[in-house]
Amino acid sequence: MHHLNIEIKAKCPEAAKIRQILEEHKADFKGLDHQIDTYFNCNEGRLKLREGNIENSLIHYMRVNQEGPKRSEVILYKTNPDSKLKGLLTAALGIKTVVDKKREIYFIENVKFHIDEVRDLGAFVEIEAIDYAHTIGEMKLLQQCNHYMDLFELNNEALVAHSYSDLMLGKSF
Repeated sequence: MHHLNIEIKAKCPEAAKIRQILEEHKADFKGLDHQIDTYFNCNEGRLKLREGNIENSLIHYMRVNQEGPKRSEVILYKTNPDSKLKGLLTAALGIKTVVDKKREIYFIENVKFHIDEVRDLGAFVEIEAIDYAHTIGEMKLLQQCNHYMDLFELNNEALVAHSYSDLMLGKSF
């Protein structure tokens, strides 16, 4: 599955407040997923294998590191939880880093929300406006992302420009 995202990541000191806003707006709660994301070395973009109790996927994405809404080109391949893919990719590419997180997953229409507790990094919220069928358009995705940023009262100081993999690698930004 190939799709376009506009997304943001922000530090989330008040997860209960975000959760309450989502509930007030009748968000569809998909559950709490314990996800292990293994990032592999690759020439372009990022390649990760997600192993969870809800989501299991091999994901490649291209995204610039910038604060605020950013565009991502995503290719997602759903995998089986008992897949031998991890061993194959580890042997072929080598592991770059591993991100261990507990993730609450919510949806409002095409917009996906994550409340994450990431081991060694802390609490974050993510907003992903997703165009699965390439029918919504980048401008509308950006509007959706900005709308929920305003609703959650996320200020520029809270925004995080880098992926969890970069943060785990301890790069100084």
